[in-house]
Amino acid sequence: MSDILGENSVFNKMAENDHQKVVFCQDKATGLKAIIAIHDTTLGPALGGTRMWQYKSEAEALHDVLRLSRGMTYKAAITGLNLGGGKAVIIGDSKKDKSEALMRKYGKFIENLNGEYITAEDVGTSPKDMEYIKMETRHVAGIPESLGGLGDPSPVTAFGVYMGMKACAKHMYGNDSLAGKVVAVQGVGHVGENLVKHLREENAKVYISDINEERLAYIAKKYGAEVVANNSIYDLNIDIYAPCALGATVNTETLEKLKCTIIAGAANNQLADENIHGRMVMDKGILYAPDFLINAGGLINVYSELNGYTAKRAMEKTEHIYEVTSEILKKSKEENIPTYEAANRIAEKRMDDIRRIKASY
Repeated sequence: MSDILGENSVFNKMAENDHQKVVFCQDKATGLKAIIAIHDTTLGPALGGTRMWQYKSEAEALHDVLRLSRGMTYKAAITGLNLGGGKAVIIGDSKKDKSEALMRKYGKFIENLNGEYITAEDVGTSPKDMEYIKMETRHVAGIPESLGGLGDPSPVTAFGVYMGMKACAKHMYGNDSLAGKVVAVQGVGHVGENLVKHLREENAKVYISDINEERLAYIAKKYGAEVVANNSIYDLNIDIYAPCALGATVNTETLEKLKCTIIAGAANNQLADENIHGRMVMDKGILYAPDFLINAGGLINVYSELNGYTAKRAMEKTEHIYEVTSEILKKSKEENIPTYEAANRIAEKRMDDIRRIKASY
């Protein structure tokens, strides 16, 4: 039994952050290999996107889905949504391994969870994939507008990041104008592109990097941004670093190089280790906008879809990220704690309050 429940066992990994449930999904006929992680359902059903990625190992996939699902819990809590936190990953190459049959089979696994988990799009999945999933389960959001959904949530996510960035600018510089500020956007997918659009419209100077060179050239030409190599982005003299690709880019190595005063981006889990790098960022005098707050626009968008709200209402609620970010920055300064910790405390207080209410039923 000690071997089964060893240090690296799934149960121990779940226990580290109090995950409620992890579901492993496999189907030989379609090639589906997926993991669904449900972190906490205190505030409501667990909602989180499905990521399709070529993980190096199943252990790496599990680590990613556990971290991402926990982040969704805090994201919903701090933005005042009645949702819990969940996430799913499909192991595979989204450009080669994806099919209608695979996505529909995955939808059946979601249906078997009886509404405990609601999915949406993420890296490697699209509104079209959500359409396939919807053929097998109603527990899906982010579906195309033609089917009554709000479509691609990327513009809303980018707007929330932009609002959080402006709140940080107000705190750091005395006003929230980004005109003339130098911003490095790492990753120019749908969210990154929309963020670049907002920044250039406000006349910020923007550097961009991405592993997709064709995409880089397109974005650079369209918005007047300057392309830099991925490895050199940390060496730039900039005001704001905006990680909008994968997580853990704020780590010991990059913090030795980074020359910025604000970190505010769309990527999940930007801090490689919250406890270590959250404090390091603070000690370096860099203002860090907690990612699970400022990238919550996508979650707000799909929550709005589930509740029958309009796209306008989703944008209005996302704009509130500015005020919440300001509140967190103020709490961080007053209590001399890292911004991620200030955000965690606010989110945890809401969950504890609702937990007590439910306990009295």
